[in-house]
Amino acid sequence: MNQLVKEEVREERLDAIREEAEARGSMGSAGIRPTGSPMAVASPEAGYYGQPLLKEPQWTPLIPVYFFVGGATGALAVIGSLADVLGGDEELARKARWMALGGTAISSALLIADLGTPSRFLNMLRVFKPQSPMSVGSWVLSGLGASAAASSLADLLEDEAGGNGAVEFLRAAGRAGCVLFGMPFHNYSGVLIGASVIPAWNSRIRSLPREFGMAGLQSAVSLLELSGEIDNDALNVLGLVSAVFESWEGIDLLRTRDRRLRPAKRGLSGLLVQLAGVFSGPVPIALRVASLFIKDRRVRQLAAVSGILGSLLMRYGWVSAGTASSRDWKIPLQIDGPAKRLDSRAEDEATRVASV
Repeated sequence: MNQLVKEEVREERLDAIREEAEARGSMGSAGIRPTGSPMAVASPEAGYYGQPLLKEPQWTPLIPVYFFVGGATGALAVIGSLADVLGGDEELARKARWMALGGTAISSALLIADLGTPSRFLNMLRVFKPQSPMSVGSWVLSGLGASAAASSLADLLEDEAGGNGAVEFLRAAGRAGCVLFGMPFHNYSGVLIGASVIPAWNSRIRSLPREFGMAGLQSAVSLLELSGEIDNDALNVLGLVSAVFESWEGIDLLRTRDRRLRPAKRGLSGLLVQLAGVFSGPVPIALRVASLFIKDRRVRQLAAVSGILGSLLMRYGWVSAGTASSRDWKIPLQIDGPAKRLDSRAEDEATRVASV
């Protein structure tokens, strides 16, 4: 009985609203959107109330620098571990290991600065989540720092007290850890952003780790060259290989017609990505090849500076492209020309109703 009364009252209110609308041409009842009010309306043209569907990356400008330092640090650790074993260049190996140790310290400081407090970084180490690139990256950074410290400590002990079994074991453990943790750390930032839901990043989930990894290798080679290893032929070969890979990735990006990649080709973010491709690809290739014929150390130095600049610009460019991509609400919904498509659906529905 009470239900019937409620239904009757509801119908009476609806009738009153209809009569008010017919008489006045607008609605003033509580809970009714007034005619001409500025309230947003979801539509194919404006999206969901004019708001982006994805949350923008909340990173500070320090994160691209963290990506850059981390890529170079991981590559330096691997070079430092293999240079004296495979190439017999102990001086280069020691220099690379000490630079890797400094890089892990800088990377930790940058990450903590972005997180806000050291306790947040420590909390990330409470649990290991293999499905989370950020969790894996935190553990890899910690392992790399410990390994670089162990190998550098072994060098110090050997200089002060001479070599013995304990020092050799410490150096071997440090080298193994540098290779084990340095390999994933030099390109993990590409995995981190590629595994996200940001369309511009996720569309390059397979290529971003390669691109970030090769950029990290080129940065490591360039830093070693600028630190005095300018005449090392092996470093020049590594720099050429990484520059060729970077050039190929840039060409592949330009020829890929994917709406999700527009932020990497247009606007400020696109300019940064394209400039990064030039400075880390064709320019170092030309300068490094020229250095084989022009016996001038400045040519190799220019190649190193260009590689470092391109690697840093690439990080800022892709982070900026991800921010721009998250603001485009049409991409997650895979809407391109939505008004026409939805208008045609509305016409079909109207035709169907009219025929009935």
